[in-house]
Amino acid sequence: MAAGAVIAAACGGNAAVDQPADGGDDASLATAEDRTEEFRNRFGLAWPNTDFAKHAVEPAELVSGGPGKDGIPAIDEPTFVSVDEAASFLDDREPVIVVEVNDEARAYPVQILIWHEIVNDTVGDVPLAVTYCPLCNSAIGFEREVGGTIHDFGVSGLLRNSDLVMYDRQTESWWQQFTGEAIVGSLTGTVLDFVPASTVSFADFKTAHPAGLVLSRDTGFDRDYGRNPYVGYDDTTDPFLFQGEADGRLPPAERVVAVELNGETVAYPFSALTDRLVVEDAVGGRPIVVFFQPGTKSALDASSIVDSRDVGASGVFLPEADGHALTFRADDGKTSTTKRAAGGTCWVSQSMARSRARN
Repeated sequence: MAAGAVIAAACGGNAAVDQPADGGDDASLATAEDRTEEFRNRFGLAWPNTDFAKHAVEPAELVSGGPGKDGIPAIDEPTFVSVDEAASFLDDREPVIVVEVNDEARAYPVQILIWHEIVNDTVGDVPLAVTYCPLCNSAIGFEREVGGTIHDFGVSGLLRNSDLVMYDRQTESWWQQFTGEAIVGSLTGTVLDFVPASTVSFADFKTAHPAGLVLSRDTGFDRDYGRNPYVGYDDTTDPFLFQGEADGRLPPAERVVAVELNGETVAYPFSALTDRLVVEDAVGGRPIVVFFQPGTKSALDASSIVDSRDVGASGVFLPEADGHALTFRADDGKTSTTKRAAGGTCWVSQSMARSRARN
């Protein structure tokens, strides 16, 4: 499972659009037309406004997850409460997805997102989609403005490689949640801008942002918030409807911190971070530091999230501040950081360190 933080996401580029260039041979034309027709035959009734002539994936890669289009309802008019009010329904150790934009911080409890998967919101005057895929345990934030138009996102009911496929209501293009890329429809090849989104405990959010806001249970829907509908999924060896090639280096449900910089991608397993707490490394030629701290519950273990096991939380940062390079080490439950250039030492909580990096 992907969890924690991504400090750099895949950059945009020209994805494959299955329309043959002028002068293409008849075979490639037939293949493109055949795929388009297959999309229309399989999905056209529920998706009359989707431009299936543009697609970057095969039709067979997309499968129904069970609920149909909007069967899992996105939250379009989110309401928020203070941290004190949220304490009436949130345990300190429950996971929340934290987004901070232009000095405005908000927490989205996973106990709510697990039932809705997408919140269309505006934070710090920036239109955002805060997304969570339970099958991947991936919490990712995106900017909703594309080409000067603000888009609203919903849950398509489809999966690709066991990951949420979103759709935008303006063009009904389909988007892969894990990459933020449009894979079917008129916007195929477009990649959404990532916004830092960290999964930490409610206690850590309260400490870091005492004036921050928390998504309310007053969503307009009747759901059993606090209950986990994916009991035992932490230990699955067979991810739901996963059709990709399995990578045997780690168990399928292992939580990892994924970092991509300058074309290089590295995954840091939580099982290794539990013993290390602090990992200094370089990815894509850039130094990074990965923090780990226990104290955050899993949302995918027991039937009640508050009764689930402690899986911890992580964050990834560029180890620099005010023009100074920093080094870090774990010491007596704290994280020590030392300025290489200017000297001096300060103490920083692992889950509340700040840098200019995405975390």
